[in-house]
Amino acid sequence: MADKADIGLVGLAVMGENLVLNMESRGFTVAVHNRSTDKVDNFIEGRAKGKNIIGCHTVEDLVANLKTPRKVMLMVKAGPVVDIFIDKIAPLLDKGDIIIDGGNTHFPDTDRRFASLKEKGIHFIGSGVSGGEEGALTGPSIMPGGAVEAWESVKPIFQAIAAKVENDEPCCDWIGDGGSGHFVKMVHNGIEYGDMQLICEAYSIMKNVLGMSADEMQETFAQWENGKLSSYLNEITRDIMGYKDEDGSALVENILDTAGQKGTGKWTGITALDLGVPLTLIGEAVFARCVSSQKEERVEASKHFKGPKINFTGDKQEMLDAICDALYASKIISYAQGYALMKEAGKEYNWRLNFGAIALMWRGGCIIRSSFLGKIKEAFDNNPNLSNLLIDPYFQKEVDDCQVGWRKVVALAINNGIAVPAISSAISYFDGYRTERLPANLLQAQRDYFGAHTYERIDKPRGEFFHTNWTGRGGDTTSNSYNV
Repeated sequence: MADKADIGLVGLAVMGENLVLNMESRGFTVAVHNRSTDKVDNFIEGRAKGKNIIGCHTVEDLVANLKTPRKVMLMVKAGPVVDIFIDKIAPLLDKGDIIIDGGNTHFPDTDRRFASLKEKGIHFIGSGVSGGEEGALTGPSIMPGGAVEAWESVKPIFQAIAAKVENDEPCCDWIGDGGSGHFVKMVHNGIEYGDMQLICEAYSIMKNVLGMSADEMQETFAQWENGKLSSYLNEITRDIMGYKDEDGSALVENILDTAGQKGTGKWTGITALDLGVPLTLIGEAVFARCVSSQKEERVEASKHFKGPKINFTGDKQEMLDAICDALYASKIISYAQGYALMKEAGKEYNWRLNFGAIALMWRGGCIIRSSFLGKIKEAFDNNPNLSNLLIDPYFQKEVDDCQVGWRKVVALAINNGIAVPAISSAISYFDGYRTERLPANLLQAQRDYFGAHTYERIDKPRGEFFHTNWTGRGGDTTSNSYNV
């Protein structure tokens, strides 16, 4: 075993343990610490036995066992716990040493920690890590940002343990300054919320309208895995549909219909509102989880309200093809909205984000990895200033080709009383985005009527504002709160 470790890691929960084993398998020596020291002992005597992994009962011991510049990665619960460990570790480090936060941290917290540690001469990296337990062990997607001066020191480790795609390209590259790495991971998680909800809505239609069994749905998801819907989430849905409970029934049907969440989807939606970006699909996906958590209220409401009687008499395969189109087009909308949010954040926070590289980082290892991420990379490689993914010729044609089936599925769901908030919000966004003239002219007239908020005219230059005394009782004074 080496005298000193290449990197230290704090937090031996599922992700931490597996990242350590991944690093060690790539030839790195790792020092580990956990607040509960029995976890350190159990790990060293268990999965880490005989490996180049050094167990440390204190953070002092951890830091003493590291090569310089010292690199300490925190894999602890986001929030105050991160600050607690930074406060313990930072005084033990020298200028030029590195602290890495690999948890699901809210990006403003990363900005704050980055600035605070910079004053002390310590480099801070906020790095998103996606891939779950399996990804952490075999190759996750890693999204680091923060102190660029530290990148060359952590790059060999991060790119070695990351998932690889074509030409052995690692799904890890430098994102940008401050909290940009955690911001991109937040958007990744928002898209993940959207993807999961879209698949759940497709499942609901197949089960409740088409009357399909779990085995039939497993076969359908297996077929989709060979086409344009190929993705990790589609793949695991296929497996879930085929998993049997002890009595031989489909386990998925015995699971309570209440979904949990850890907050990253909510952060994505709030940030979109702050930046004025229409992130409608991801917002609906978050709210769908909120509705699911109201189980008792829903049970009571179901006794008072009855929807339309399920009535499907069409061709089942034709409708399955339409569901495939609806799912695919909605998925494109989810990514388009996520990328629009990152684009606006880049302007707001002065981050030079490489959108093609981000797509590459998401092609392997992460939860939202899917076949069309390569096309997203191509779109931004061809036009780094692309205003919206929908404008790219490839995605423009893909969405256009799906329109008929997409609309058919939304109509089928509404007519049969099946909730499809994500799919329906996706097509509403698409219809709004492609519409040259929206009814917002009336909305602005209403704002001017009750609040003198002014309006622009179609026959005058943009930026020239007008006010009408709609009632004849108002004056010429206008509000200064008009905001384009």
